[in-house]
Amino acid sequence: MQSHHHFYIDGQWVAPIEQGLIDVINPATEEPVATIAVGGRTDVNRAVAAARRAFETYAETTREERLSLLDRIVAVYRQRADDLAEAISTEMGAPLAFARERHVPAGLGHLMRAIEVLKTYQFDETINATLITREPVGVVGLITPWNWPLNQIACKVGPALAAGCTMVLKPSEVAPLSALIVAEILHDAGVPPGVFNLVNGDGPNAGQALASHPDIDMVSFTGSTRTGILVAKAAADTVKRVHQELGGKSPNILLDDADFDAAVTHGARACFANSGQSCNAPTRLLVPADRQEEVMEIARRVAEETVAGAPRAASTTIGPVVSQVQFHRIQSLIEAGIREGATLVTGGPGRPSGLDRGYYVQPTIFANVRNDMSIAQEEIFGPVLSILPYKDEEDAVRIANDTIYGLSSYVTSGNLERARRVARRIRAGMVHLNGSRGDTAAAFGGYKQSGNGREWGRFGFEEFLEVKSIFGYLAT
Repeated sequence: MQSHHHFYIDGQWVAPIEQGLIDVINPATEEPVATIAVGGRTDVNRAVAAARRAFETYAETTREERLSLLDRIVAVYRQRADDLAEAISTEMGAPLAFARERHVPAGLGHLMRAIEVLKTYQFDETINATLITREPVGVVGLITPWNWPLNQIACKVGPALAAGCTMVLKPSEVAPLSALIVAEILHDAGVPPGVFNLVNGDGPNAGQALASHPDIDMVSFTGSTRTGILVAKAAADTVKRVHQELGGKSPNILLDDADFDAAVTHGARACFANSGQSCNAPTRLLVPADRQEEVMEIARRVAEETVAGAPRAASTTIGPVVSQVQFHRIQSLIEAGIREGATLVTGGPGRPSGLDRGYYVQPTIFANVRNDMSIAQEEIFGPVLSILPYKDEEDAVRIANDTIYGLSSYVTSGNLERARRVARRIRAGMVHLNGSRGDTAAAFGGYKQSGNGREWGRFGFEEFLEVKSIFGYLAT
């Protein structure tokens, strides 16, 4: 079993001030695979002090110096790709092939995108006689989740480094092993001492200390809406910038002229991917009422072709969900769907057949779902798809927008102009048309209780910049 009892602070691995250890559980076996040290306010204070000292010099580095640093980080990241995939699979249960093909490249993509943005970004512009300049926001606190660990670390750390910020990272204590490798990568790439710091810990202690710290200029948080509210409240007393990427309950609208076999297959697979543990998963499938029976059979086929199993098995499509807490929450929501009158098409409570250990959830399909049901309103974060019938296009848009969330959404139509028109009516930060993939050059983020601010590309980069006006800069 691995032991990780140090934090990365000021360019070196140091023993924690506050003594505490927790187990990291492999969700496929329910057995501990590592122990990590968990810190609190005194450890966070030490890390923030190191970042504050380092900011004085790192903020003054040139574009070329930061580009060189990011290039080195990318090179070392590539060298550690296998280690990262192994860690992801072990800590959060992703199939090893999925970790290699999706998780690791996702982190790499954000680092490379930060390089591309930095190469051409215009930090200065003039308006009349005024210079508008953009400067690093300062010391940032980064709090990241367990479901896409590398993706969320890289899409914060990459642009923060590119912008000239220094930082303290608190990764999820549920899946911290990949973050420790990221710290090793940054160290080996030559990130200056204090620019990047890592303190493991839980939300109520390390997370709260980071969000409320007076020397943190900005906190960037990804996680549940419930926790995001607590982070915002902790940050409020010091009026720091708060960036939040929170929950979602994304509608997937199939218009009546769509290719139903292709669209339902794609949508169900996207819902189940990563064991359903994606904030932007298309979990509400909205279909014409007179086509629901057809959709049910296509979705049933996809669910029954989806193999939940051991992460290293070649036949495995999805692994377990991340923890016992998450497993029981998903089970309770599946039971709520049955109790509230939805039609269980396939799947249901309990583990898949043949699996008596591990936090495995059956790929589950519900039909005849009303939008006031728990399974239509609450973020399940498991492989559970709800099929909601609608009367007409107007009804579909109404149902899609009837949620506290507004992260992502999906529209499929045989007529692109029609899909575009519907997309403009959806109250969400992102809309995927006709099965299109995301683009890391675009903006990722949501409306309503799905958060504020944006990640990815230029938009995520600018979250780490302050805007300064220097009046009278030009002679008049």
